[in-house]
Amino acid sequence: MVVAAPLLHQSMGKRPLHLTSRGSVPKLLFIVLLMIGPICMVALFTYREKISYFFRPLWDKPPPPFQYLPHYYAENVSIEHLCKLHGWSIRSQPRRLFDGIIFNNEVDLLEIRWRELNPYVTKFVILESNTTFTGIPKPLFFSLNRARYAFAEGKIVHGVYSGRSSSVGLDKDPFVRESEQRKAINGLLCYAGISNDDLLIMSDADEMPSRHTMRLLQWCDGVPPILHLELKNYMYSFEFPVDYSSWRASVHIYGPGTLYRHSRQTNFILSDAGWHCSFCFRHLHEIVFKMTAYSHADRVKRMEFLNPSRIQKLICRGDDLFDMLPEEYTFKELIKKMGSIPRSASAVHLPAFLIENADRFKFLLPGGCLRE
Repeated sequence: MVVAAPLLHQSMGKRPLHLTSRGSVPKLLFIVLLMIGPICMVALFTYREKISYFFRPLWDKPPPPFQYLPHYYAENVSIEHLCKLHGWSIRSQPRRLFDGIIFNNEVDLLEIRWRELNPYVTKFVILESNTTFTGIPKPLFFSLNRARYAFAEGKIVHGVYSGRSSSVGLDKDPFVRESEQRKAINGLLCYAGISNDDLLIMSDADEMPSRHTMRLLQWCDGVPPILHLELKNYMYSFEFPVDYSSWRASVHIYGPGTLYRHSRQTNFILSDAGWHCSFCFRHLHEIVFKMTAYSHADRVKRMEFLNPSRIQKLICRGDDLFDMLPEEYTFKELIKKMGSIPRSASAVHLPAFLIENADRFKFLLPGGCLRE
């Protein structure tokens, strides 16, 4: 018994050494990596854009901040007093105002925009093309619906840009096509009779300056020669307010060097100057058309994105059409804006014509998410 005890102790001490072989752990790890590796690669390929957008704060820097100009307005306050509040002086007569836009298929928003601005606009200058920015042949939607805008007929200067359809091997960058159309509107503005010291709005059809904003800029001296407009950003309708991130719309005191653009042109921006309603269409087919027509059509990653039933569900939930994360430069803002857009029950401080004709434009107001 005394001799056997050490032997028993030795055998017990060696037993764990025989549970696994030296090569089994690396082999197991290799098998796990072999299984996980392809899954990770597929996930990276499938969700590469989402991953990129999520980590945008790490690889991208925000543009320089704007210098925000306070915007003063209340009903029944004289224009002289409003000019004074902005640090400007009143003119003896207002500047002429030209509204210049490139038109795709925003027939409802165009009517609301022109009704809003009509009391102060000298000429509505509108350019449309027979092709989209992506090279798809398209009808001339304004020409087909021109009778709808008869209230402004004497002010309309309409032009058609002859675009080229996409061809195999000759496809153009959509942003190049867009730039060509924006350059073409310069000639149309000259044809409309614009001259030095006139006021010119440069914006898309769905970027709508408010009536009182344009009256202010018409009547005041001392206004910066180029001024961006901060617009309240909406998605699908005025039921889904997003933020105040829309800045591309601008107003220019026309001069020899003025060229039509849709990019940043100054550091000055006038606060709370109107509305930007993206994908605010009456019909589902209009939304599908824009998704394939505008410069960001590459966001349509799968054909199911264009399914009308899917689009209808997303609109009523306030979710993104392209299943994308918010385009933000800080994790705080990105996380804050993730998920559905909160609904708003407010229809206050919207274009007057929209409220006056609420029955016609239910789809743009709270409770009207269903599309035709």
